[in-house]
Amino acid sequence: MAGALVSPQAMARSSSTAAERLAQAANNKADALEAQLQALQAEVISLREQAGRPAASADSEKVQELDAWMTSVKSAPAPSKKHDNAIFFRGGFASNDSSRDGVSIYSDVAGSQLGLPGGQADKDAWYIGAGFDFGLTDDVWGMLDKTEVIAELMFEYKEFANDIQGNVLATNPTPLAAPGGSARTVTVNQLTLTAAPKIKFLKGSAFRPWVIPVGLGLHVVSPPSESITVLNPGIMFGAGADYRVWKDIFVGVDGRYHLTGGAADGVNTDGFTAGGYLGIGF
Repeated sequence: MAGALVSPQAMARSSSTAAERLAQAANNKADALEAQLQALQAEVISLREQAGRPAASADSEKVQELDAWMTSVKSAPAPSKKHDNAIFFRGGFASNDSSRDGVSIYSDVAGSQLGLPGGQADKDAWYIGAGFDFGLTDDVWGMLDKTEVIAELMFEYKEFANDIQGNVLATNPTPLAAPGGSARTVTVNQLTLTAAPKIKFLKGSAFRPWVIPVGLGLHVVSPPSESITVLNPGIMFGAGADYRVWKDIFVGVDGRYHLTGGAADGVNTDGFTAGGYLGIGF
């Protein structure tokens, strides 16, 4: 009877001990799992910090570079505009290949070869003029660096003499109307209009040589020819150089030769000019 009563008690104590052991094991597993979660969380935080630091550093470097660029742009001087156009004023010496005849000076028509009045002007003259340069390209349309092609439009006035004795047609009154008139003096001059391409070298430097391979010229003569012709077209060649003395102001020298291919009714306008010029870029 007593043995039967002891056995259940022992069994109860044994069951209680097993339950405690199971609870203790469950607690240990929970603690281990929590520790693992904490370690994993710490590792994630560490990875996040490591991943965030380079990005922030890269962004900071980009901001610094942008600030430096903005500072350099603000401090840099404003770029100056390059001028490829110019106006220039010329003057100098001119000389024709032949002396000038004319309707009111030396003239075969008026009988000057027979000793009647009518003088000839000297071959030499002085001239003044002006012109425009219009830039077309900075590099010969991509074929040659630092070499400009410019369109030049120019006019010049030459005066050979202003006191040449006139012939019978310049007598006041002319002998054709009444005898006894007095001969007037005649001014011999010439107006030339030209259009030409100008090739100018060494763009960007102060010293700029240039050439005109060929251009068109139109000469207006006074007095007219013996057949009352006043126009004589031809071609022109030229070369020169200029030097920039201050900003867009430059000085230069040039020489040109005009060729017409023949006299226009007795008036030959072939000849050369040599002189200097003052230019202003715009």
